[in-house]
Amino acid sequence: MKATIKTLTILCFSLLLTLSFSACSSDTDPADTDVFVGTYKGDISYTSLKPANHISATDGKVIVTKIGSSYSFHFDHKIPDLKNVNFEKKDDHTLVSIGSALKGITITKDKLTMLVTKDGNTWTANCTR
Repeated sequence: MKATIKTLTILCFSLLLTLSFSACSSDTDPADTDVFVGTYKGDISYTSLKPANHISATDGKVIVTKIGSSYSFHFDHKIPDLKNVNFEKKDDHTLVSIGSALKGITITKDKLTMLVTKDGNTWTANCTR
């Protein structure tokens, strides 16, 4: 009985040790994680044709969130949010927006750039962390 418990203890310890080393892998690409989620600050703007409206700020803030596989962009200065944006992985640690409606967004772990036109409205952002 003692031998069985000792063997199971060693087996469990070995399994735990193996899992802890594999979980610490440093070759994980940021595009595969939520490293893009967070707050970016910099120049932002929004232009609407109907009704005519223009908002621009050099001290703007964009909060990036992720639900499932899509991202949302929440602006300050009463700029409408962009929601449910899909991305594809591009080059080194970069995401580029895809889809017919919301193209023109590039995001890295340090920078967010955006020029999006949808339904006569235009959003721009040139922000860093």
